[in-house]
Amino acid sequence: MWSCSRKADAALPAHPFVPAHPWARFLPGMGTATTDAFELLRYIAAKRLAGGRLTVVDATNVQQGAAARLAAACLAGAPLAAACLAAACLASACGAAMGESAKGSAGSEQMSQLWVEPKDIASRDMFYGPGGQSLVPKTDVDYRFRELDTKGHSRGYEVEDPEGRRWKVKVGDEAQPEIVVSRILWAIGYHQPATYYVQKWSMTGGPPSATAKRSTEPERTSKQTPEPGRFRLESGHKKVGNWSWSDNPFVGTRQYRGLLIANFLVNNWDLTTSNNRIYRIKEPREGPDVWYVVQDVGGSLGKTGLPVGSRNNVKDFESQDFVKGVESGYVKFDHHSRHLSLVKGITPDDVVWTCALLAKLTDRQLHDAFRAAGYSDDVTERFIRKIKTKIQQGLALDPHLQHAGPGGR
Repeated sequence: MWSCSRKADAALPAHPFVPAHPWARFLPGMGTATTDAFELLRYIAAKRLAGGRLTVVDATNVQQGAAARLAAACLAGAPLAAACLAAACLASACGAAMGESAKGSAGSEQMSQLWVEPKDIASRDMFYGPGGQSLVPKTDVDYRFRELDTKGHSRGYEVEDPEGRRWKVKVGDEAQPEIVVSRILWAIGYHQPATYYVQKWSMTGGPPSATAKRSTEPERTSKQTPEPGRFRLESGHKKVGNWSWSDNPFVGTRQYRGLLIANFLVNNWDLTTSNNRIYRIKEPREGPDVWYVVQDVGGSLGKTGLPVGSRNNVKDFESQDFVKGVESGYVKFDHHSRHLSLVKGITPDDVVWTCALLAKLTDRQLHDAFRAAGYSDDVTERFIRKIKTKIQQGLALDPHLQHAGPGGR
C-alpha cells in the first residue's frame, strides 16, 4: 500500500466518471485491470497528489509492471509528493518506476523475447530487412487470394504464393511507413516480421476491384493487379495473442522504454494493444521461440494528434519536434495521442540510450530503408533529415555524450 498526504481533508478533483469524496482508497484488482481502469486511477492519484491530498493506493495484488507505471505517472504529475511516495514504492518493490535499473524485472532470457542486443547495427541490411533477400516476394507469379482483411484503417488481402507461403498484404497510406519503421525497430534490436513493399503483383480469385474491400462475399475474378502493398510473411510463426503496453513482463525496463521512445521518434500515434502481437516461432532458428512484436506501425511518419494523427506525410513529419525538455527528472515529448500515459516516467538516460542505438545507423542504411518502401529521392532526403535531427535532440539530453550522429557512411 502506498500512502502520501499533506492535507487529510480535501475534495477529490472533479472527473466526469468519479464523484467527489474527501479521500480515496483505490483497489485496482487481483493482479490485472483494464487499461481504462488504470488510466482513471492514474488521473485520480496524480490530481490528489498534486494538491497535497491524502491518497492511499493499495497495489498489493497488482502486477509489478502495472504498479511501476502507476507510480511513475503519479510522480510525474506530483513532484512535491515524490519523497514519501518514493519510499512507499520502494517498499512495494516498485523501484523500476523511479528509474532504478535498466534491467527491470525481466531476466536476460525473457528480455530476449522483446529485444536482443544488436551488435551489428551498422551492417544490417535495411533494404531487405529481417527477412533478407531470400524471402522477397516474387513479382512474376500469381498470388492466390485467401480472404479480405477488413480490420483497421487500411484494407488488404491474405494471399498465398506458389510455394505455399502465406502473406498479409496491406495497401494504402500505411504500407510505406510500415516498411521503414519496421526496419528501424529491427535494426536496433526489436523483433519484427519479414516485410516487403511490392509495387507490382498479381492475384487470382480475389474481389473484382479494390472498392469491394468491405464485401463479405465478393465475386471472384480470374486475375487482377492490385495496388502496391506491404507484404508481411505470416508463415513460420503462430500468433498466440496480443500484449498490452501497460501489462507485460518488460514494463519498467530500459528496453521497454526504448521501444516506446523509438515509436515516439517516428511519430507513431497508433499505439493500441491490437497492434501488438505475441509470436510463437515454429521454424527452427537461433534465439527465443517467443517474440513480443509491435506489428502494425503504419500510423507513423506523419504528425501525432487527437483523436488521430496523420500518416506518411513528410510535411507533417517535419512540422513536429521530438523532445520538448525535461521536467522533474522526466522527459517531455512533443507527442499528442490517445496514449499520453505512455510518455510519462521516461528519463533522459532512457532517451539517450535509445538515440545512441539509432545514431549507429548510417546514411546508406536509412536511404535503403526508404528505398525499400518505394519513396522518391526528394521525399527520402526530407524524412531522413528530420529523423537525424530528432536523434540529435535525444542525444543532447546527455551533455557529456559527444557523438557525430547518424550518417557517418
